[in-house]
Amino acid sequence: MRWTRQGVLAFGRRLPCTIGRGGLSEDKREGDGATPRGLHHVTGCLYRPDRVSAPAPWALPILPGMLWSDASGDARYNQMVLAPYAPSHEVLRRADPLYDIVLLTDWNWPLAETGRGSAIFLHQWRRPGYPTEGCLAFARPDIRWLAERAAPGTPILI
Repeated sequence: MRWTRQGVLAFGRRLPCTIGRGGLSEDKREGDGATPRGLHHVTGCLYRPDRVSAPAPWALPILPGMLWSDASGDARYNQMVLAPYAPSHEVLRRADPLYDIVLLTDWNWPLAETGRGSAIFLHQWRRPGYPTEGCLAFARPDIRWLAERAAPGTPILI
């Protein structure tokens, strides 16, 4: 996969996508809203089993209490954690459909550097052109199509 201003080129198709409200960054920081430039890789896939079927046999269901740590000073920074978890975090089982299908990336993972940013995912967008907090976001049918094809290790060039 490769990001361009016209969308992500993946598996012979161009998929419209949005990036972070902070644009692209060579020096990603937690909370800056930027999408980090560089070569990243798909590391996993999560999905909401109460809303969609598994997009791949290796995808993991998002269950109640699953969170993602964005607490840069915590030992579990930029990792999936389970509630209860007091440090800052993002809820993976959201009320909206943005995380119904999520491709995880290796940005600042598995050994997270404090403050370099967390939770750079590929997920559904709110609407075309609406920026993310640093992720890549796609139309619902496109994120499903992508998740059906992008196995762990698939490169993502931004």
